[in-house]
Amino acid sequence: MENQKKTCNFSLGSLPRPRWNVLDMIQIIGRDSVPTYMFCDVDMTWAENLRKTLKAYGQKVTVTAILLKAIGIAQRAHPESRTALLPWGKTVTFNDIVAGFTVERVIGQQPAVFFGAIDNPDTKSVEEIAGELRQYAESSMESVPHLNLQNRFNGMPWWFRRFILWAGMRYPRVRLHFMGATFGLSSLGKWGMKGLIPPCVSTSTFGVGEVEERAVVRGGQIEIRPMLTIILNFDHRIIDGAPAARFMSDVKKLLEGGLENYVHMAAYTEAALTGNDSVNLEKTPSFT
Repeated sequence: MENQKKTCNFSLGSLPRPRWNVLDMIQIIGRDSVPTYMFCDVDMTWAENLRKTLKAYGQKVTVTAILLKAIGIAQRAHPESRTALLPWGKTVTFNDIVAGFTVERVIGQQPAVFFGAIDNPDTKSVEEIAGELRQYAESSMESVPHLNLQNRFNGMPWWFRRFILWAGMRYPRVRLHFMGATFGLSSLGKWGMKGLIPPCVSTSTFGVGEVEERAVVRGGQIEIRPMLTIILNFDHRIIDGAPAARFMSDVKKLLEGGLENYVHMAAYTEAALTGNDSVNLEKTPSFT
């Protein structure tokens, strides 16, 4: 038989350094969690109308900004959703709300996932949140301290990165400095995905897809509404099903119109009449 030289149909390589950050988070923080999933369909009619109204006044606000605002307000009313488990049966509840979210950036030629953070989304306006989201998406890595820190971590020895994460899971002050998010959000809506089950890297982690028109029943009639599926991945060691459902229910209520108690559009009407471009739309009553 004639010997023939065979060619390999695979190639070997090393895991790109920009991948190390997210993998360490998943493997170390999410390793001992008990992930439990909850699905909820939200009618985004009110939220979409809010976006259109803001756009008419030159304010570009994304669905993600409205989601971070709603989740932050709901999390204020549900402290167990921002509680983490410490060793030896101890827990820590974080008082300040910090929104965590995924950011894809290209390092060299390699796409990489980073984690953004916005402080106090429950008290910031949706315009402020949208502005910070744009900074994470468009500004250079060096000019965004949170991204710059993570990018530097990628270049550090694996044992050092894992030690920091290990310490953060045991000492709240370390966690607040390096991993301050009290909830996480991953969105794949701009790629047309219906939903996402995110890894359990915090006690409450949300995954969403796109807002899409669906046929729904309202008052016995079939109507076309903009709908969004929200998936909550919560750590069952900290939260049981019923409290998680109440937390998710409050997020749904806020997105379906409850946020109107926190955003008053009358300010834009006044601004249009007076020519005042500096408008603060937020008021912060307690959510019930």
